[in-house]
Amino acid sequence: VQLQASGGGLVQAGGSLRLSCAASISIWSFSNMGWYRQAPGKQRELVAAFRSGSSTDYRDSVKGRFTISRDNAKSTLYLQMNKLKPEDTAVYYCNIRAIGVDYWGQGTQVTVSS
Repeated sequence: VQLQASGGGLVQAGGSLRLSCAASISIWSFSNMGWYRQAPGKQRELVAAFRSGSSTDYRDSVKGRFTISRDNAKSTLYLQMNKLKPEDTAVYYCNIRAIGVDYWGQGTQVTVSS
């Protein structure tokens, strides 16, 4: 499984970005997919994810601002990020967990200026 993340960039606080993650295979059967981020000097952390049963999971700091979605026909995972804050600055990674194996995209940099 190869994942290609895109959509990062430099944005002012309060702005929006939409991240995309294109998978090399069909994603319709995968229930555990999500976005993580890693800021300099910090551990990688969950941002948002689909879980079993089509439920979603968001970290508290992004609830109401970020929305995870998927387009199975395009084998693509998305993360809509609104009202961005400087503390959202990080490299964002997409992830698929399949049969106990984690697959990661290459990461896309998001920088939010104050």
